[in-house]
Amino acid sequence: MTAYRFYVGIDWATEAHRVVVLDADRRALHDRTVRHEGVALETFAHWLAEDVAAGAASDVAVALEVPRGAIVDTLLARGVHVFALNPKQLDRFRDRFTVAGAKDDRRDAQVLASALASDQPAFRRLAPEDPLILELRELSRLEDDLRQERGRLTSRLREQLHRYFPQLLQLVPAADEPWLWALLERAPTPSVAQQLPRATVRTILTRHRIRRVDADAVRALLHAPALPVAPGTVQAAQRHLAVLLPRLRLVHQQLADCATLIEGLLERLGESPEHRDVLILRSVVGVGRVVAATMLAEASRLLAARDYHGLRAQAGVAPVTRQSGRRTLVVMRYACNPRLRHAAYHWGQSAARHDPVSRVHYERLRARGHSHARAVRGIVDRLLRVLIAMLTAGTLYDPTRRRVVADAA
Repeated sequence: MTAYRFYVGIDWATEAHRVVVLDADRRALHDRTVRHEGVALETFAHWLAEDVAAGAASDVAVALEVPRGAIVDTLLARGVHVFALNPKQLDRFRDRFTVAGAKDDRRDAQVLASALASDQPAFRRLAPEDPLILELRELSRLEDDLRQERGRLTSRLREQLHRYFPQLLQLVPAADEPWLWALLERAPTPSVAQQLPRATVRTILTRHRIRRVDADAVRALLHAPALPVAPGTVQAAQRHLAVLLPRLRLVHQQLADCATLIEGLLERLGESPEHRDVLILRSVVGVGRVVAATMLAEASRLLAARDYHGLRAQAGVAPVTRQSGRRTLVVMRYACNPRLRHAAYHWGQSAARHDPVSRVHYERLRARGHSHARAVRGIVDRLLRVLIAMLTAGTLYDPTRRRVVADAA
């Protein structure tokens, strides 16, 4: 635990931040408001490092709830030590000052500064991040947003088809394949679809490399009797499709572009000598582009610190134990990074399919009565331990060696 001459609490806001400065004995020295503007933030950082600390920026410790942003970057660039705290923990520290539940910006800033002075281990020290990691994080989260948007749009398309053209859902039940969208653009209604030439259908299937069905099977479905609907229903659904299909194509293309950019960033990181961790991570069984990008984007600090326990907690793999007297209860961890949890789940499922050792462990856990999700978390927990050992030793994943170790155990 490092002792500082000054402790600063910042209650972050969208327009103006409230700042309280305490000395080493936790006496209030300054109380001010800082606008969220470039000049204002630069002026504040200069004042804190030069006027308050007399040029010794490392004697200043700043506490706030957000782990990144313009104010964090500005302070780090000045050499100030910055710490982040989970908002839920801040809520607990606030009870030290009032039990009535009172809350205001100045009080929160003071609580942050005071808690940092007394309970520094509860905070997480921040450091400047690699520009490539920042870009990767943004693209990884953007890809998630686009994937969710595509899911919403395809659900709307499926609803419209079920309303008046349900036979097409026999071809693509989720209505999420581009060739179906192309077919709908050529034949948006049952009456038009019945007149669609076989050559047109065959061209659409060939262009999208669809081989599981042929043109005759598609035409047979298109010629099926139309669903009886109220007058005007088909026209209304057709207008809805005219709006949905271009949006679906746009999101689909944006997803493809995003995936290409992420793959390019991962390759650039892997080629850099200071990012050998990327190659090691991508060598692990079950880790593909999405899992690797998510872990690097959301847990780069934990990976760099070789923090196994932090990783398993943030990924939701580590259970929560509640013990009181003779009663002990072990439950699933819900307080974690949701993106890491999602990536870890898919990592475990992929490993169970492609790695014999993980498959054996999965079946052993299932035989004990554990659920599928619990067994998958058990696989990821073991793989995280393997990953940390690989990162520490600087070696790539060797399935043969792991199989030998597992057999010996």
